[in-house]
Amino acid sequence: MKCGVVDVGSNTIRLSLYQWENGTGKLLLNKKETAGLAGYIRDGALSEAGIRTACRALAGFRTLLDNLEIPARYAFGTAPLRGISNAEEAAAAMEEAFGFRLEVLSGAEEAQLAFRGAALGCGPLSGLLADIGGGSTELVSCRDGVLQAGCSLPLGSLSLFSRHVAGVLPAKGERRAIRAAVERALEQAAGPLEAQCLTGVGGTIRTAARMCNVRAGADPGRRVIPAEEIRDLYRRLKRGDHGALRKILRASPDRVHTLIPGLIILTAVMRACGAEIVRVSPSGVREGYLLTRVPEGQP
Repeated sequence: MKCGVVDVGSNTIRLSLYQWENGTGKLLLNKKETAGLAGYIRDGALSEAGIRTACRALAGFRTLLDNLEIPARYAFGTAPLRGISNAEEAAAAMEEAFGFRLEVLSGAEEAQLAFRGAALGCGPLSGLLADIGGGSTELVSCRDGVLQAGCSLPLGSLSLFSRHVAGVLPAKGERRAIRAAVERALEQAAGPLEAQCLTGVGGTIRTAARMCNVRAGADPGRRVIPAEEIRDLYRRLKRGDHGALRKILRASPDRVHTLIPGLIILTAVMRACGAEIVRVSPSGVREGYLLTRVPEGQP
């Protein structure tokens, strides 16, 4: 069957359309709206403007699914909805715009679904899984395909940008403040972080991999990246390397302001776990969500 799943995240709202049968799926269409909901959170609440922004995107996705005659529809929200004081009000407005129930995931649920989805794309996982989003970062330690421990850090590429950066690219002092916040969060993370292989989920890691592949002259589909290539990419970006910045604009122009905060998270996690390679998963939370909500491929 064909089914659509919407992911309301801190930076983007995505619609993914799948041909989904018996626990496996083929991605047919992937659309996103860069909503930047984390930037609309004020005093612990999502502003009316933020709610309207999300509702416009969801209404557009509803129309698309109507036109394609897709009856099986799912929607979930992550960091921008679970930590706000008006979550019930915001979710109700978004449900009305989309026309279907919107489920708000806890940090633990998001980590587990990222693990399930990444395993679908990469096979049994061993090491550490990192899902770097706009408003949160999920870490899961696993061995031989079994989840050992997981946690959700309440920071992501967009939320760190919103809190610490005054311009478009973070200055030296702003980068230091971001790294200090990430390191404090990692110190409080539950479970072991040691892993030579870090499996990555999310836009930051996908964008970093594309840029590393371009710089290395590697196959664009290369999904196993030496950790040193990612560290070198971050060093060039923080120095203001114009060639590297132009590559962001070509690869993911909507991430020009969040990539450096995201890379600070990624390099800090790599350092904490001792990763030597980063493996980019082609699937993640949305696929994990469908695996658990549509286990037999039935609406």
